[in-house]
Amino acid sequence: MKIADIRKSYERAELNEHASHADPMLQFDQWLHEAIKSEIPEPNAMTVATVGSNLRPSTRVVLIKGYDARGIVWYTNYDSRKGRELAGNPFAALQFHWVELERVVRIEGRVERVSAEESDEYFHSRPLDSRIGAWASPQSQVIPNRTLLVTNAAKFGAQFLLNPPRPPHWGGFRLVPDCWEFWQGRKSRLHDRLRYQQQADGWLRERLAP
Repeated sequence: MKIADIRKSYERAELNEHASHADPMLQFDQWLHEAIKSEIPEPNAMTVATVGSNLRPSTRVVLIKGYDARGIVWYTNYDSRKGRELAGNPFAALQFHWVELERVVRIEGRVERVSAEESDEYFHSRPLDSRIGAWASPQSQVIPNRTLLVTNAAKFGAQFLLNPPRPPHWGGFRLVPDCWEFWQGRKSRLHDRLRYQQQADGWLRERLAP
């Protein structure tokens, strides 16, 4: 089969203005819980897109670790490529793709660091090997081989034993949304797309052509 011939008809559900929430965070909460309940693989996985000083965009997949009225939170190495790019340009886009539910959520907004207290709390909830890994991996840097990572993990494991502190270069980011888009696949490529844009008095909800 030619790759150009691979296609699917989307017929699972619909999304309309009358049945959707006026608040996009509530709509996101509903869809995320439906994805979790459906037991699809990694419903918490999201793509993060950033733009560097050279104006080249880059993406990677991370895991959402929290959300509330303030925004969407994930954790990472601040010295990583995404961390450096966000330091220079604090705007990003997120995307969730729940293939089995034929749904996509896109979120855009300004990114800020979460508080040190929030980062500490989450860091100490992680498994021990993940906490050691935060020290062992110079994320996004060129390394000679995997042996360096293993050696670093052994070194920091011996140094910190069962209680490694949070590295100063590791913590959380929060994207504060100002634009959301909810996409529901429909038959004949006539998909449903609802966009929410932040206004002074709330959220403007609009339908976009697919």
